[in-house]
Amino acid sequence: MALTDFGAAALRLLDPEIAHRLAILALRIAPLPAPPADDPVLATTVAGLRLSNPVGLAAGLDKNGEALRGLSRLGFGFVECGSVTPRPQPGNPRPRLFRLSEDRAVINRMGFNNAGLEAFAARLARRPAGAVIGANLGANKETEDKAADYVAGLERLKGLADYVTVNVSSPNTPGLRDLQGRAALDDLLGRLAEARAGDRTPVFLKIAPDLTAAEIQLIVEAALDHGIDALIVANTTLDRPDSLKSPQRDEAGGLSGAPLRARATAALRAAAEASSGRLPLIAVGGIGSGADAYERIRAGASAVQVYSALVYEGPGLVGRIKRDLAARLRADGFSTANEAVATGR
Repeated sequence: MALTDFGAAALRLLDPEIAHRLAILALRIAPLPAPPADDPVLATTVAGLRLSNPVGLAAGLDKNGEALRGLSRLGFGFVECGSVTPRPQPGNPRPRLFRLSEDRAVINRMGFNNAGLEAFAARLARRPAGAVIGANLGANKETEDKAADYVAGLERLKGLADYVTVNVSSPNTPGLRDLQGRAALDDLLGRLAEARAGDRTPVFLKIAPDLTAAEIQLIVEAALDHGIDALIVANTTLDRPDSLKSPQRDEAGGLSGAPLRARATAALRAAAEASSGRLPLIAVGGIGSGADAYERIRAGASAVQVYSALVYEGPGLVGRIKRDLAARLRADGFSTANEAVATGR
């Protein structure tokens, strides 16, 4: 039941973190059938990865890579698991996950709770065949040299994931977002380039939405200088829009879901303008419909990711987004989603 849209509604009656764990358990054990073949019009390519559709799962749902088989059968074009840190850590004290139901939003201050790199790598080694799987890397809270944690993650996961995302934009680990400054970013990306040592696995960089256009320009240039393969725009926000209605709106942590839509779209447009087609972009933040996905693709994204909307819409949302997106692409005369990228800028 937990894998149906009705089941998702039932899970919303529970504490958010308990519901999350039950959803992961259900995805691990449910005998889900393989999804039907995607409409060819949805095909796209990101950093050399061929995707049957551009709708991916954002990191955060499956932090430990426990439910990759189940998630790969929900119809996603790609699935990103993590964030994983080199050493296991419990994360921040509970409560740390909040539904803002009136706003179709979520606030989390999880703090990279995960079982650590070795357990994560062992699960990736048993990943389902045929699925495009990404691994999202984080840094341990107590690590002083956070760049070293990303290097450790990249080296340990060589050959186990289709791409690796360097997450320097979570607001819930002290000092992490400081890595988005040019000097710190040059150090981090330079060390990652050395660690890749000819490994052709694409490396993506995930940034925050709470950046100015000038800051995004600097990040794009740093990413290009150091051979980063794509940019994911954007993570959760520390902003609290005046429109929020939920009594939990002032909880500390990163805000995601529908209220993030405008800010994430603006960040994407800034990245698209700065990169001018030189760096593939993946859009995330407030995407909950085919119209949202199409807007981001037209704004410059080669693919999109969803997460918070699944809390309110259930797993059937993936199919609904794909059907609506396919109809919109055809209505505008596109043969593939790839053709529509940046056509609305």
